[in-house]
Amino acid sequence: MVLFLTAQRVVFLKHEPLQIPRGAEMNILVVYKKNFEAVHDAGLMEVKEVLSRISSNEDLVDFKPREHVRRADFIARDLVIVFGGDGTLTSLSHNIDSSTPVMGVNSHPRNEDPEGSFGFYMDSSILTFEDDVKTVMAGKAIVNELPRLQAIIDSTSGNRFTTDPAMNDLLIANTHQYAPSKYHMRRDEQQCLQQSSGLLFSTWFGQGAWLRNAMSPTDFKSLREHVNGDDVGNHYFVLARDIAPNQRKNEPWAWADWTASPTTITSDMHRGYVVPDGWDEVHFNRGATITVSAEAPPLLLLTFRTTLMEKLQQLESTE
Repeated sequence: MVLFLTAQRVVFLKHEPLQIPRGAEMNILVVYKKNFEAVHDAGLMEVKEVLSRISSNEDLVDFKPREHVRRADFIARDLVIVFGGDGTLTSLSHNIDSSTPVMGVNSHPRNEDPEGSFGFYMDSSILTFEDDVKTVMAGKAIVNELPRLQAIIDSTSGNRFTTDPAMNDLLIANTHQYAPSKYHMRRDEQQCLQQSSGLLFSTWFGQGAWLRNAMSPTDFKSLREHVNGDDVGNHYFVLARDIAPNQRKNEPWAWADWTASPTTITSDMHRGYVVPDGWDEVHFNRGATITVSAEAPPLLLLTFRTTLMEKLQQLESTE
């Protein structure tokens, strides 16, 4: 089966649309959350039945629980289907490169059960899955190119490494959360010494995961006034948590910002860490330099009825 993603492409980044060549067979990986809930297990069986029914003999479809999947499992896939909720997708997205389309299937939608998952990134459900996957195979899905955050750590010993990309947010803080995070911070021509309870960075689409809960509604509304809709692909939010009121007033850029410029800190903590999407901890020592930007490879997320930008706008209109 040949899959060409020539569908409506929603490009949030300032570069040419990505070309995604496909082979003669469709290589699909389905990753699912293993939680032994009856509704989840029944949904997974339905996904297997649908794919068995509509896939050709040449197609390769692998099913793997999230707990057993490895980074190598995502290589050379034509499509990754994530069955679960937003947390399942964000925890797996670190393994997915910028040329592999991802389809999120909500295994337990909240609109069917108040105890279920909201699933902002999961545009498909069991009720729509067969039609949605046929839309993907026909090359008619909406392709959302989502920006991701990354942190580059330069250690005092001269080593450099890059953290996994973050879909929602990235935290830099003291490994002991009861101890202050101390560092020198700079962005463009501005710099300062700061003491906070950690720096929180967020993508535009990840704002509802943590950032909006870490600020007062009034402060967040004020920050949002700096946002230009054309900037969501290369800008990001940054918030210094719990800094002194006088620094908020005198150096507002160092408290809360919406920026495209890299943010660089030099640690004055005995031991700190970078945590992308609340998943993996990457530790560093005093003197390390950490640079955060929105220059990580994007994620290709498929939707079927609306773009993610439109979905976010609809949610905001109901608040």
